[in-house]
Amino acid sequence: MEQNQPKVGKFSWTFGLILGLASVAFSFMLFTMEMHYEQSWPVQAIGILMTAIVIVIATSQFKKANSGYLKVSEALKLGMGIGLVSAIIGLMYYAILTNVMEPDFMDKAMDIAKVKALEDNPRITDEQWQQGADMQKKFAWLAYPFILIFSIILGLVIGWITGLIMKKQKPDA
Repeated sequence: MEQNQPKVGKFSWTFGLILGLASVAFSFMLFTMEMHYEQSWPVQAIGILMTAIVIVIATSQFKKANSGYLKVSEALKLGMGIGLVSAIIGLMYYAILTNVMEPDFMDKAMDIAKVKALEDNPRITDEQWQQGADMQKKFAWLAYPFILIFSIILGLVIGWITGLIMKKQKPDA
């Protein structure tokens, strides 16, 4: 008689929710410190590290619930599911941030980007900058699917690596 197998979906929802809420808390902390425009590598590294930690913990817990067995495909599904759920939660926060908490978010982000662009390329004219800024605003909606796809791919890669390290096949009966 076989035991009940743990469900990848349940673990994905649970740990995706945990990661999503942790990411929102981190983003809100940046907002309160007025660092939410920060795109430096340490800020991005913290987000990736949080994702990796949650996926490793979820995979470990899944393996424990599955009598110590884990397939790489299960780890891939866990990583992808956690990435998807956390991205949806993060995108909801981003929508609230840019439409409710700080409606002029895009304008402020463009002002910061303009200063950086002029430092990097002093020959750019105001007209050229404005054309680029208008184009960016026109396609700002692309951030949503990009963030979603990036989160899923990141979860997939971390899940794959974790699965390769933790895999343990059930012996044939």
